[in-house]
Amino acid sequence: MRRFAEDTKTIWPDFDADRFETLATTGLDDLGIMQRMRLAADAFAATLPSDYERALEILSALAPRIGHGFASITLCEFVIVRGLEDFDRSMDALKLFTRYGSAEFAIRHFLQHDLHRTLSMMREWSLDGNEHVRRLASEGARPRLPWSFQLRPIVADPSLTWPILEALKSDPSLYVRKSVANHLNDISKDHPAWLVDKLAGWPQEDERTRWIVRQALRTLIKKGDRSALALVGAAEKVEARIEGFSVAPVRLALGDRLTIAATVVSQARETQQVVADYAVHYVKKNGAASRKVFKLKTFALEPGATQPLSISQTIRDFTTRTHNAGFHKVELMLNGDTVAEGGFDLAI
Repeated sequence: MRRFAEDTKTIWPDFDADRFETLATTGLDDLGIMQRMRLAADAFAATLPSDYERALEILSALAPRIGHGFASITLCEFVIVRGLEDFDRSMDALKLFTRYGSAEFAIRHFLQHDLHRTLSMMREWSLDGNEHVRRLASEGARPRLPWSFQLRPIVADPSLTWPILEALKSDPSLYVRKSVANHLNDISKDHPAWLVDKLAGWPQEDERTRWIVRQALRTLIKKGDRSALALVGAAEKVEARIEGFSVAPVRLALGDRLTIAATVVSQARETQQVVADYAVHYVKKNGAASRKVFKLKTFALEPGATQPLSISQTIRDFTTRTHNAGFHKVELMLNGDTVAEGGFDLAI
């Protein structure tokens, strides 16, 4: 916050740096990271010129000086605070600021305020020469963007953002392609059949498009969705036997390392495309189990060939998962079919 104040004072000598710093740090310790950036944006709104255009000129000069992508989101938050009713200036500002700190959260407020006008602008951004602007077109319009509110009209009707995704389906930037895949994965949670049908029309001979499709279908593939598996060439039941399947150790405590291993031996006369996953049935407080699927390996299995599989993970608590004592079943899956089972006892 002090750096914001000092640099803004350099750009605009009339800036009240002390007042900004006081406003931007009052109660800071009790706030989450996104709330802190909104607090700083509110502090800018109280200390920059009341003329929105002039305030944006100052922040546009500040943007390259910040040097921290996440902190720069504060500038995008300012656009929400001051510019929701000034569409053209705000779009220009977000297009600039996203190059320094993503405007993916800010643009959602404009989508919520004026959906079709904002989507029209984002379709233009999907053709921009800057990868940060193109990524914003996809990431900002995600139906279920983490850390943000859902865009319910887009959740209900994924065709609203399809022209953006279509424009980016073979983007040269991995940064953009990751966003497109995540956007598509969001859609898969509400419209799986619709998505698979749409992706079936994409030219997967293009390596970049093929990568997006595989990443986009990851949730459906983990669920064993046959139509999704078919799109990645792994719809058929794998003709193979499993040797040496093991879950070790069979008894462990939090902090111990779990290893799952097996060897897949082909029994087919042709090459098979194989998607290998594994699932852990985590014990809940009430004694029931919650199944979580993890990706293991995707590979081509030649006739008569063997493919070793192994994965190791430390059993520890996360903010999103707390472990409970009991027997945890483990499954090995090939192309959505469970081919081996085992498990381990966890002591707490």
